[in-house]
Amino acid sequence: MMFLVILVLFTMGAAPDKGKPLTLIQTFKLPAEIKGRFDHFGIDLKGHRLFATPEDYHALLVLDYRTGKILQTVRGIEKPHAVVYRDDIDRIYVTDGEAGVVRIIDGKTYKILKSVPLQLDADAMSYDPTTKLLYIVSGGKDVKMSYSTLSVVDSTVGEKFADIKVEGDTLEVMALEKASQKLYLNNRAKNEVPVIDREKRTILETWPVTLGKMNVSMAYDEANHRLFVGCRSGHIVVFDTQTGKELQALKIAEGIDDLHFDARSKLLIAACAAGSVDLYREVDPDHYQSLGQIPSRPGSRNGRLVPELRRYFLAVPEHDGANAEIRIFRVQ
Repeated sequence: MMFLVILVLFTMGAAPDKGKPLTLIQTFKLPAEIKGRFDHFGIDLKGHRLFATPEDYHALLVLDYRTGKILQTVRGIEKPHAVVYRDDIDRIYVTDGEAGVVRIIDGKTYKILKSVPLQLDADAMSYDPTTKLLYIVSGGKDVKMSYSTLSVVDSTVGEKFADIKVEGDTLEVMALEKASQKLYLNNRAKNEVPVIDREKRTILETWPVTLGKMNVSMAYDEANHRLFVGCRSGHIVVFDTQTGKELQALKIAEGIDDLHFDARSKLLIAACAAGSVDLYREVDPDHYQSLGQIPSRPGSRNGRLVPELRRYFLAVPEHDGANAEIRIFRVQ
């Protein structure tokens, strides 16, 4: 079933505000039946599609990111968490935490082609475009396991061929280094960042996170060797990836889930459940300027930066009778 979305456009007849790092330009109001929190977005640039994951709706929403029209509601996903899209073969990959699988969906018909078994609570997922491999976290406390699993899935054939065991019952978002085989992983249970060799599939070292608590999100300025670790306690902890040392902690609102770094504008964008999008600018690798907060709504902790579009998409859950929304910001 398809729904119409109410589109609110803020830019008609208005000149861009060049002084703001983020400028709200559109709001897609979603149907009233979409309630509860969202998780991570996916994007299809060629097809102009935005993939949204309202967890309690038990479906993947496919929207036209230009108009807000809901193109498809993909059922058969019990608890969607993360989305990866491969434009070369028109496939959508969605982690389903309730079923403990990654769903592979045909990008034309929206039929589920295959479900790759993982552990229950399959959640965060990253994609290596060079090897076409997916890295997916699953297992842990929700399934009464003392450890978690980082699984390696071949996205072309749709098969899992390796598991990396990580002590700790909650793993979160990761970052892949382009210039090497390193993968930086959030181990929330241990308040650590394991550094994993993607080729050998071993843990090289582990960095304690002491300047913040509950590390769940990541962004990476690879050119300057700065790893930004978002913590629910209300901090972005800055690491030097050449030394593994913590350099400083940047104060943000509590409840972060998605963190992004824009290499062009040097913006750090933190979506926080307390009800704000918090902004910093990297002056240089050792200095960061607070640019304040943009009010959102309680629970608005997930966003997606799309540098190619100069856009930032923010998921805003239903609250106090107001429908869920997707807010779109122009990035300076």
